[in-house]
Amino acid sequence: MKVEYVDKMGSDLSVVNAARVSYAKTKEKFEDKDEKLIKYLAQHNHWSPFGHASLQFRIKAPVFVARQLVKHQVGLTWNEVSRRYVDYQPELFEPKAWRGRPQNSKQGSDGEVDLDMNDKHRLKTTMEQCLIIYDSFIKMGIAPEQARMVLPQSMMTEWYWSGTLYAFARVCNLRCAKDTQEETRDVANKISEICAEHFPISWKYLIDVK
Repeated sequence: MKVEYVDKMGSDLSVVNAARVSYAKTKEKFEDKDEKLIKYLAQHNHWSPFGHASLQFRIKAPVFVARQLVKHQVGLTWNEVSRRYVDYQPELFEPKAWRGRPQNSKQGSDGEVDLDMNDKHRLKTTMEQCLIIYDSFIKMGIAPEQARMVLPQSMMTEWYWSGTLYAFARVCNLRCAKDTQEETRDVANKISEICAEHFPISWKYLIDVK
C-alpha cells in the first residue's frame, strides 16, 4: 500500500486569514498568537476556516480498503482507476498475518490465526485462478467491464483523493482509531502524517486520535 503526497493549497496562515476576514483583517506572516486562534476554532467546531486549505493524494490500496474510505464524501473528491477501461494484470494484496475474529464484537479482529500448508495452498491457488480466468476472459475478447467480475477484493486499486484539511481531519479522526481495520488505519495514519507535516498547527488541534 502507498500514500503519495501530490499537492496542497494554503497553510496554517490560510486558516488564520479565513477566520480574520470576518473583521476585514488579514496578515502576511504567521505569529505565535495565531496558534491560539486555530486552537479556539478547532475546539469550538468553527470548521469553515479549515476548508480554505486543501491537499491531494495518490493512494494505492486493496479494494476492501478503498471501499471503506470512499464512504467519506463531504469536502472530498475521488477519482479511481477504472477496470472498465484498463485490462492490465491486477496486483493482489497479501496480508502480513491472518487475524482472528473477536469474541465480544461483530466487527474488528483479535489475535492471529495460523494457516496450515493446505490452507495456504488453497488460498494461493484460488487467487491465481482469479487472475488466470481474468486474463483468459480478456484474451477471449470479453469486455473489461465484465471480466473484472472475477477479481477479488484483495485486488489493488489506485485513486486520487483531494479535499479540504477539515475533511481529511474527519477521515483521520475516525479511521486512525484503534478499532478501525488495520489496513485502513495504515492508510489513514500516513495521510495524518502528511497533513501534520504541511499544516502542523491546524492538525495539532484538529486531530483527536492519540
